[in-house]
Amino acid sequence: FSEIVHALEPKNKALLQKRDALQMKIDAWHKANGAPSDLAAYEAFLREIGYIVPEGPDFSVSTDKVDPEIATIAGPQLVVPVMNARYALNAANARWGSLYDALYGTDAISEADGATKGKGYNPLRGAKVIAWARDFLDQAVPLAGGSWAGVTKLAVGGGVLLITNEIGETGLKDPGQFAGYLEKDLCDLQVLLRNNNLLIEILVDPTSEIGKADPAGISDVWVESAITTIMDCEDSVAAVDAEDKVIVYRNWLGLMKGDLEEEVSKGGKSFVRKLNPDAEYNTPDGGKLEVKCRSLMLVRNVGHLMTNPAISDKHGNHVPEGVMDAMITAMIALHDIGAGGRRKNSSKGSMYVVKPKMHGPEEVAFATEIFTRVEQALGMPLDT
Repeated sequence: FSEIVHALEPKNKALLQKRDALQMKIDAWHKANGAPSDLAAYEAFLREIGYIVPEGPDFSVSTDKVDPEIATIAGPQLVVPVMNARYALNAANARWGSLYDALYGTDAISEADGATKGKGYNPLRGAKVIAWARDFLDQAVPLAGGSWAGVTKLAVGGGVLLITNEIGETGLKDPGQFAGYLEKDLCDLQVLLRNNNLLIEILVDPTSEIGKADPAGISDVWVESAITTIMDCEDSVAAVDAEDKVIVYRNWLGLMKGDLEEEVSKGGKSFVRKLNPDAEYNTPDGGKLEVKCRSLMLVRNVGHLMTNPAISDKHGNHVPEGVMDAMITAMIALHDIGAGGRRKNSSKGSMYVVKPKMHGPEEVAFATEIFTRVEQALGMPLDT
């Protein structure tokens, strides 16, 4: 780490000095000219001082070992301060969420005609939620005949999802959307469906408050939600010294090892929040399907600008915080992607770093050099 810091510090400072020089020229231009009225002339000025650089030749760039959450699954991404363990756990666990809860507790469903949220369960609002969810299922996983609103029974037989509704026996319009199921686990039946590479789970529990009133005993519909989460060491945190950075790195360590916990008090009760474990379902062809129940976690390092007093170089200067973040967050990630790693965050063995606030190709190239040196120091395969 010391070698990396002392080799890269001068480059880091030179890049920041170039930023300052450009900014001084831009400030002087605006003081002399005010707001730009001739955009062509303003662009020419920015090119002249090197703020806008000539476009280089065409090139191609690629990588391998990319997880499906990055490569092929489209969905929401959260950003959360990794300094706050509870927020970090909540975000990581937001891979799945109850559609019923999301609809009931927000203004996605109108409170008109007596469908108010209130303090207790309101059956009128619940009916609106269920109707909305059934309409969603009709669009996402349509039936061969009839509608989800008329479903009275769900069952699995011979690797097929058997559905009874207002027209009698039916099934999925596209049987390939039936991804898996569980029986007598969390509830009587859990049905896993797939649409646009995202999963939907229908829970059948006739003994639950919601399931009792449902003709098919459906108690909830869960959907894949936050596919990825940026665990942020930068913009959403204020980690200004060694004590703060230790909290940041400790929480990232807990996420990579899978043992981060936080005691939470809510409604006069306390409980321990942990990372959700993965789930395993039976597939229609008799096999097993492991389903991830946590967001794929990326980590946002600090940019090139900041230094931090947590570590000093041989001259007593605070080291560049971006270099420190790169080294320490990558070293921690070895618990997941290193030799013998857990492979619970990245099944492909990759680490995903968000590097913010870079200006121009030189700063991007410098970030690449940081990552390459860290990979070499930690024995990571190139481009991990």
